[in-house]
Amino acid sequence: MDWTAGSGEGEDMKIGTTGGSGFIGSRLRKLLEAEGHEVIVLDRGANPPVDVTDLSAVLRALEGVEAIYHLAAEHRDDVRPSKLYYEANVGGAENVAKAAKAHGVSTIVFTSTVAVYGLNAGESREEDAPCPFNDYGRSKLEAEGILDAWADAKAGRSLTTARLTATFGPGNRGNIYTLANQIARGRFFMVGEGGNRKSVAYVENVAAFLKHCLGLGAGRHLFNYADKPDLSMRDMVRGIREALGLAGMPRTLPYAAGLAGGMFLDALARLTGRKFPISAVRVRKFCADTVVNAEKAHALAGFEAPCSLSEGLRNTIRAEFLEEKRAGKE
Repeated sequence: MDWTAGSGEGEDMKIGTTGGSGFIGSRLRKLLEAEGHEVIVLDRGANPPVDVTDLSAVLRALEGVEAIYHLAAEHRDDVRPSKLYYEANVGGAENVAKAAKAHGVSTIVFTSTVAVYGLNAGESREEDAPCPFNDYGRSKLEAEGILDAWADAKAGRSLTTARLTATFGPGNRGNIYTLANQIARGRFFMVGEGGNRKSVAYVENVAAFLKHCLGLGAGRHLFNYADKPDLSMRDMVRGIREALGLAGMPRTLPYAAGLAGGMFLDALARLTGRKFPISAVRVRKFCADTVVNAEKAHALAGFEAPCSLSEGLRNTIRAEFLEEKRAGKE
């Protein structure tokens, strides 16, 4: 298996992309179309809408494609009930594998997650044993197994699994946006001392990496993807504050107090049906080391991330907070 040479370039292809209207998928679609590929979008937000849990719809949408990117997933921390993770992530992988088999597709690129390694797992490498701590990680690991079985069932099939770290950028409403938004609104407290480190990734770099993986050959290819260097949580908070033009650092809460507050809001959410930006899971994740080794991805021949991590952070803060604020004054 040669994972040192890959390229998104080559003959024009018809490519199916689940989650193609989403945060990462929309960027990936533009990159693929810029190279002349025809991209078929499978997404609940597409026209017509296609849900990956609907096998008949997936079969229809993927007829005639030559490769599949499978990005669609339930990924938020607060999805309820938890069975929705398995219906979308496991059921979606099953349906994509069935469609690929039915239509003779030999190439799948799948976005998994570094959540399969668990919290405080050290600098996780691809060969490390997974130990997911939540339903999202467990469901994505199960999805990996389904697609691994698809790849192994017939010679010549190519499966690339990219375990993505927390990915940020303009338009995303994940944990990094929530952090920046709380800081911008003056509602943020540092929980713990902030010495724990995080691996994160900028969306434009992730899309470029996924495009590059299209040219990998037969076999199974597994990568962690993160942009380097890793940031301590204190450095990340400081960087966001500086980009926002804010001086100094916020007040600090002990970890136990922050966790208790998250648990209280979880209980309130169950009672009221409301969703809050703070939860026990988010406090645990905020205070945990979540670091992965991404040397293998960045050593892939011909791949170079188009943007530095610091540039990506500044671009995001500018687009989400500063430009919006200026526009509101005009």
